[in-house]
Amino acid sequence: MARPPINDVSDTAYWIAHHRAVESARNDALFRDPFAGRLAGEHGRKIAAGMPHSRMIGWSIVMRTCIIDEFVQAAVSAGADTILNLGAGLDTRPYRMALPKGLRWIEADYPHIIEYKQALLTGERAHCQLERVKIDLANGPDRRKLFSDVNARANRILVLTEGVIPYLNLQEAALLADDLRATAHICCWLVDYFSPQAMKFRQRRGMERAMRNAPFRFYPGDWFAFFEQHGWRAAQTRYFVDEGQRRNRPIPLSWHLTAVLKIWGAIAPTQLDALRKFAGYVLLEPR
Repeated sequence: MARPPINDVSDTAYWIAHHRAVESARNDALFRDPFAGRLAGEHGRKIAAGMPHSRMIGWSIVMRTCIIDEFVQAAVSAGADTILNLGAGLDTRPYRMALPKGLRWIEADYPHIIEYKQALLTGERAHCQLERVKIDLANGPDRRKLFSDVNARANRILVLTEGVIPYLNLQEAALLADDLRATAHICCWLVDYFSPQAMKFRQRRGMERAMRNAPFRFYPGDWFAFFEQHGWRAAQTRYFVDEGQRRNRPIPLSWHLTAVLKIWGAIAPTQLDALRKFAGYVLLEPR
């Protein structure tokens, strides 16, 4: 059996950074991340080259980046004074976004990811007050201490978990949701959404095999009901397909699949609507 391109979940950070670098190099780029290529390196390029459905993946990463950027800007405009980025990976928003100097941005991730990132960004200046925390977020006492410390120094906190929840099992996601809900000054939480149809697509199209060392494990029967049960309600949902249409960057489908979907949509419009809502990001608020 061929060796999968991803060895563990940390590798996904290099992979995602590579796709941000590819977008940044376009003449019509929807965002510019001047640090993504440096952080992704050859490792990120090799991972991307070994993954199936590269065009679709790259497109979805661009859409999610745009969506999160706008959610962050809106939260800051509404008075958020702290961004808590859990599983921050190789994200560079504190460097590339126009953020208030007084905003506190806290990145939490594994020590080796934090150390790698710090080394490659030495000499670069963040636009806000950037802090980094080395932590294994699966460690409950350490995680709760982090949340308590951040809560004590903040008034309104936006929690960002970009590409985190899908890798947790239901119990791990429930514990995280409960710990966040118990943190008084968290005003909102930004979370990946994948529909049941999207999960089935991944299984059929080889993504699970390519990512068998870092599999998706979050399979709730009802995504929205799961978070409701843990004290969170969906305040706003933004889907990748809608974002692509809004930005004149439609989903890159093959001509064959496009033809099939046109026929399918004429026969079963509800199924076509389900495809439109296959993935996106949800802004959760305490219920």
